[in-house]
Amino acid sequence: MKPISIRGKPAAGGRLPLICVPLVAADRDALRAEAAVAAAARPDIVEWRVDYFRDIGSTAAVIEAARDLRRALPDAPLLFTCRSAAEGGQRVPISVQAVIELYCAICAADCVDLVDYEMSNGEPAMKAVREASRRSGIGLVCSYHNFESTPALPQLAAEFERARTMGGDVAKVSVMARTSDDAFTLLAATRQASQTVGLPVIGISMGPHGATSRVIGFAFGSALTFGVAAASSAPGQMPVAELRAAIEAVRGALGG
Repeated sequence: MKPISIRGKPAAGGRLPLICVPLVAADRDALRAEAAVAAAARPDIVEWRVDYFRDIGSTAAVIEAARDLRRALPDAPLLFTCRSAAEGGQRVPISVQAVIELYCAICAADCVDLVDYEMSNGEPAMKAVREASRRSGIGLVCSYHNFESTPALPQLAAEFERARTMGGDVAKVSVMARTSDDAFTLLAATRQASQTVGLPVIGISMGPHGATSRVIGFAFGSALTFGVAAASSAPGQMPVAELRAAIEAVRGALGG
């Protein structure tokens, strides 16, 4: 299992899995309040879901809000994500091209440490984001989300591999579990990818049937899991304290 790097160094000193907390507030005041709750939970990474942000149409407002988060969370790397409605995010009042330009501006402002961009946007869009992130030394998470179902293992494996071919620094696959078998499929694909893709991988099985993947995913090669501080961003996320305790119990049972 490869650790996720921030500015060339393993995040959290290489400890795995990383625990990431999402921020989903709609304005700067609420975002600062949410960040304070997140800071108290001591996450390893904080994800700002900018698709929830009311002023997403103003690049200046987004950059200032990101800088607010830097000040509020000095010890936690910041992951910037504009999740599309097609992959479980909020509908935003700006075009696909404007979203690309926002990513490029955020990277140029150097106020985040990682960006998450969906592979479904296609290679030309990914290339623009990839080049912008590399110019600033910012890591790129190439992601795939399916909020409806869990595809078969070969398709999941292909999505992990696609992250590598698209130039990602991290490969993320997150899918909805309708049965416990779906969670096993996701974990098997994550294990395989951790051994073959050559990148840090994140594998998440969403929903009640997939909740265990958030606790034991690291044992199958997943470098990061998501927990809740103030508000969740996907089905099945657990409070950080409970998640951390469960992971430590599993780690102890595994002898690590």
